[in-house]
Amino acid sequence: MKKKNLVVLSGSGISAESGISTFRGGNGLWDNVPVEEICTPEGWRRNPAKVLKFYNERRAQLPTVEPNEAHRIVSGLENDYDVCVVTQNVDNLHERAGSTRVLHLHGELTKVRPEDCYTDYDGYSLKYVQDIGYRPVELGETGGPRNRQLRPHIVWFGEAVPNLETAARLVSVADILVIVGTSLQVYPAASLYHYAPEGCKIFLIDPDDKLGGHIPGVTFINEVATKGLTRLREEFLQNL
Repeated sequence: MKKKNLVVLSGSGISAESGISTFRGGNGLWDNVPVEEICTPEGWRRNPAKVLKFYNERRAQLPTVEPNEAHRIVSGLENDYDVCVVTQNVDNLHERAGSTRVLHLHGELTKVRPEDCYTDYDGYSLKYVQDIGYRPVELGETGGPRNRQLRPHIVWFGEAVPNLETAARLVSVADILVIVGTSLQVYPAASLYHYAPEGCKIFLIDPDDKLGGHIPGVTFINEVATKGLTRLREEFLQNL
């Protein structure tokens, strides 16, 4: 019997329990560093050293944290479902927990690219994207056909989200959509649930009880990621 398609749309809340700061909320990263300075092309042009330092610090943190039970529950769903994770996160905790199909909407911390590559002009080609692991990148490190400065392989505010179309296609054939760890405030990713087909079961897991009525017809699980995914697996998926 063919497995049902289950798409997980995840955000920073699923990694918060591993010790990775969320971007919004209490003591979020953007509460401490102005987003304009480190998450925009303009910030990069003004002060690339500052941007590199910020992402070097985020990258260096990754090997010090581990996937949590929420990540492991998601990967375990592959035993019974055809699972694809569409994540707004730039960490690699889904992969390290064992998920085999992960689409990163906003890029990956462990990758860099020349600042003039992976653009509309080259069709967002991955040819010059490099996986550097957890090491830092410094000013003067270059790559690509024109030896341009390496920058984080991150989608910044004001830039296109090249994987959005692929994500929409995945959601459009989902039998089950699970939204976890995201406040649905970051667009265009927050609009992805609109692509869910008729009959798709949608679950929203979030500790903020004010989000309960955000999506018509959603089953709201008012918990943090780990507890919410545990309830999803044990209380809801058993009946589908």
